[in-house]
Amino acid sequence: METDVVRSHTAAGAVQTARKSKLAIASAKIRKDWQLYTLLILPIIYLLIFKYGPMFGNVIAFRRFMPGGNIYGEEWVGLHYFNMFINDPVFWNVFKNTLMLGGLGLLFTFPMPIIFALLLNEVKSRKFKKFVQTASYLPHFLSIVIIAGMILQLTAVNGSINALVEFFTGSKITFMQQAEWFRTIYISSEIWQGMGWGAILYLAALTTIDDSLYEAAKIDGANRWKQTLHITIPGMLPTIVTLLILNIGSFMAVGFEKVLLLYNPLTYETSDVISTYLYRIGLESNNFSYATAIGLFESLIGLILVLTANSISRKLTERSLW
Repeated sequence: METDVVRSHTAAGAVQTARKSKLAIASAKIRKDWQLYTLLILPIIYLLIFKYGPMFGNVIAFRRFMPGGNIYGEEWVGLHYFNMFINDPVFWNVFKNTLMLGGLGLLFTFPMPIIFALLLNEVKSRKFKKFVQTASYLPHFLSIVIIAGMILQLTAVNGSINALVEFFTGSKITFMQQAEWFRTIYISSEIWQGMGWGAILYLAALTTIDDSLYEAAKIDGANRWKQTLHITIPGMLPTIVTLLILNIGSFMAVGFEKVLLLYNPLTYETSDVISTYLYRIGLESNNFSYATAIGLFESLIGLILVLTANSISRKLTERSLW
């Protein structure tokens, strides 16, 4: 018994010594590079004020908030606002639209930068490759307002797209007044705007692949397709998995600004998403408690999705964010 006690005390002492040595090393590094660490002050203040601070406001999802009163609500109402949106048919239509746009975005928008990077990797002319890359990056740097204006102009009754449609069919289509066209237009614009920029990470991942693998594959008789299938894509897989998990985590966060600028009451059936619904309920109707409850529900779903995707990825591919 005494031996066990001595061993336990010795182990505890070793742990404490290790902790003290780690703290000493960390403090020494901070003292040595304190100028660099001061650069973290403003980002930390920003995160505390604009990211962590507003989290306390989630309490009004469970309290009745009155404009001009206590910012944390006047009285506890429990799950009243959660019951409201669960029994609200408008919310479930909005929820369906969010899932549809998020799912279509994940299905079409996510793989396009991968395909684009693979195609660019096969281009031999450096000048042409740089031109295509530069041209594909440009839409990412345009303001959402400019993008939305371009889309509205192109899809207008007298726009360029309708000029082609009329040339081939003899009639015009009122794209932005028909709900069934909204998802197609939105996803197409997302692909056009983000494909070039999204390919940057994949192109960077391609540069880390050892060229000797391609040489060995050529000796074994593998053509370009087989080299892509067995060398290039596996080399990009860690990057693909990481970005896929992050995209699944933001699955519910469908672009608020673009939807708000493009949609109208005629297209609410397919265009109205949770973020725009929150905007109307919270800011236009001043029902902040109800809007907070919906936002909290949306965030909870996003958290569950990213945790699930990370767990599945870790089991199937042995790669994950944590």
